[in-house]
Amino acid sequence: MRPVVTLELLATPAEVSAVRRALRPLGIDVQLCASELVTNVIRHVGEGAPVTVRVWEEEGGRVRVGVTDPDPRALPVLVAAAGAEAESGRGLALLDALALRWGVEQEAGRKTVWCELLVPVPETPERPGRRRASAGALGPSSARS
Repeated sequence: MRPVVTLELLATPAEVSAVRRALRPLGIDVQLCASELVTNVIRHVGEGAPVTVRVWEEEGGRVRVGVTDPDPRALPVLVAAAGAEAESGRGLALLDALALRWGVEQEAGRKTVWCELLVPVPETPERPGRRRASAGALGPSSARS
């Protein structure tokens, strides 16, 4: 079992753009969810926090996006939709609308916020015509749907 993509970075606005570029081949939904989760780390954990972004292919055509940061206490909260004039507050609502399900896995000294999407993973360029081996989940889930 192995991830399709693993990115290790510091949570900064410039890195959010780099995450979107790196995940472009996986589609707009994967890009959007991953960049929103990294942006949440910047806002709620702090700019410069070390982050690992993983994208896993799962069975049934699902893809799991997981963003791990070092603060197991700063949990995402889905709130009522932001008003038209609000400058922020729509990210998790958007993720919730796009994802089949999402959740949080807490461990000592870190947490992973993840979501599952139904998107095709492109064929690997080094092995035309063959799909990657199915990757496992990021661990036991505490799903919110």
